[in-house]
Amino acid sequence: MSTLPKTLTFDTSTSRANPTPQPMKRLTVPRIRQRKGGEPIVMLTAYTVRMAQLLDPHCDMLLVGDSLGQVIYGLPHTVGVTMEMMALHGAAVVRGSYHAAVIVDMPFGSYEASQEQAFTNAARLLKETGAAAVKLEGGRALAPTIEFLTQRGIPVMGHVGLTPQAVNILGGYGVRGKSDEEARSIVEDSVAVSQAGAFSLVIEGVLESIAIEVTNKVACPTIGIGASAQCDGQVLVTEDMLGMFERVPKFVKRYQDMAGVVDGAVREYADQVRSRSFPTEDQIYAG
Repeated sequence: MSTLPKTLTFDTSTSRANPTPQPMKRLTVPRIRQRKGGEPIVMLTAYTVRMAQLLDPHCDMLLVGDSLGQVIYGLPHTVGVTMEMMALHGAAVVRGSYHAAVIVDMPFGSYEASQEQAFTNAARLLKETGAAAVKLEGGRALAPTIEFLTQRGIPVMGHVGLTPQAVNILGGYGVRGKSDEEARSIVEDSVAVSQAGAFSLVIEGVLESIAIEVTNKVACPTIGIGASAQCDGQVLVTEDMLGMFERVPKFVKRYQDMAGVVDGAVREYADQVRSRSFPTEDQIYAG
């Protein structure tokens, strides 16, 4: 008979990282797939334990995006992101969440060479992070890889339209699908990815008409980012929507000016340190 306690408790007095979890079950990939055409899916990016804790009660999915290369590490684009970065940040977000399904981006160069390479790296991410699924970019060319992974127990989120890992081929981050040929290609990519077994599909930076057509044609839920409110859900980079950066894509809505809040708080702290008004007597340990 097991001697383990039936009720686990967390000591929150000594650690910021382990608050007592809320009594809720984590959303699963099948439940996300069932949301097609139903209540819109809420998704935001998360890279740290604390941000995951704050976002988790409000989100259905948390994406550990390779956008962390720019947001956390100051890289010019996502091409330089490594497997080690994704594994470490993915594990942190899983530790900080109890409700949302956590999805981890596969970084550039970790899945394109072969189906076997993709499986090895995807399996590593799921093992080291505890995440529910991986996300990879690409259309028809990656459909066989998506099928290979899903048939071997690895849930995959697809990503079509503007694919940031292909920035060197695309030549920038402009809207995709302006020509009839490119629009048709995006729709065909989306159908191929869905048919290959992707449980959901991010549609980024495309004309609204394309996003609506894709949403109507594919069997899996679509997650829009700079696409259309008619997608089955939406995702944004959290730091963008919180107003942490001065420059953001046109499709981002700033819900708060957190950069201003931080600037004001740090300015006040600096003033008090320089005037020796901080710390006060009640903030100092007495001997």
